[in-house]
Amino acid sequence: MTLAEELRSRNFSIYGQWMGVLCIVLCIALGISHLLHIGVLFVFGLLCLLSGLVLIFVEVPILLRICPTSPTFDNFIRRFTTNYMRAAIYGVMSLIQWLSIIPDPTSLIAAAVVLLLAAVCYLIAGLKGQGFVGSKTLGGQGVAQMIV
Repeated sequence: MTLAEELRSRNFSIYGQWMGVLCIVLCIALGISHLLHIGVLFVFGLLCLLSGLVLIFVEVPILLRICPTSPTFDNFIRRFTTNYMRAAIYGVMSLIQWLSIIPDPTSLIAAAVVLLLAAVCYLIAGLKGQGFVGSKTLGGQGVAQMIV
């Protein structure tokens, strides 16, 4: 399936996965930029950066085969293979970033919004009974077997 066909599939797990890729970029960029702040925003920036790094492994499964990671980390990441579990992790990460506006509203709200949109996409996929379908462009079904 090409990227265009994936986006036309009306499968919300595909939409969630591509929103997740946007989340990765935003979380890493905003996390790094907030490491320059002093105080509590530094902590929220660090949490945003860590969220982006975790999401890389959640959304691009082939990286678990390529990157040397511990079995504990691999088992943690493998928990997020269903739409509901992915909606949960995105929801928690979004909540953390929404809490960052309490001390001072910053650009971390952009990460909170996009994380929330990804959570909603995965939740809709789960409620509609759509099975999780990984994008082949991002290393979903079939791609890992071709490399090994």
